[in-house]
Amino acid sequence: MATTASKKNPTKIDIGISAGDREKIAKGLSALLADSYTLYLMTHNFHWNVTGPQFNSLHEMFMAQYTEQWNALDTIAERIRALGIAAPGTYKEFVKLASIKEVEGVPKALDMVRHLVTAQEATARTARKLFPVLEAANDQPTADLLTQRLEVHEKTAWMLRSLLED
Repeated sequence: MATTASKKNPTKIDIGISAGDREKIAKGLSALLADSYTLYLMTHNFHWNVTGPQFNSLHEMFMAQYTEQWNALDTIAERIRALGIAAPGTYKEFVKLASIKEVEGVPKALDMVRHLVTAQEATARTARKLFPVLEAANDQPTADLLTQRLEVHEKTAWMLRSLLED
């Protein structure tokens, strides 16, 4: 004889956020994941290809930034999975979802910095857009994740902008 507990669907998600809200949140997080991956790839590319008088400092700074970004990708994707949605994971999907455009060629060092400022700020805007959905769905874990990401992107953009001042 089956017990009442075993009759329940063990794979049904019941975390207090409706399926529709979980899909909206996952859609926003997927855009953030795409921007974050594009930013990661841009930063890593610039790390490999930077030249000039600021080579050493920029090479090291870019490495710290892409390493932080790489670790964030997993956190974002795992939050999407925790909501019961498949995370995007192909270049084709990321290109379609990202607000950041790829940089062609190898820019000069300070142009790399300018591109990274723009990409950091774009990623922050993508994260910020999701807050009204999170508030309506009462999704504090995702709000906490976004707050942490915003702090990183805004601080990194500020540090990069500082390199462009006279």
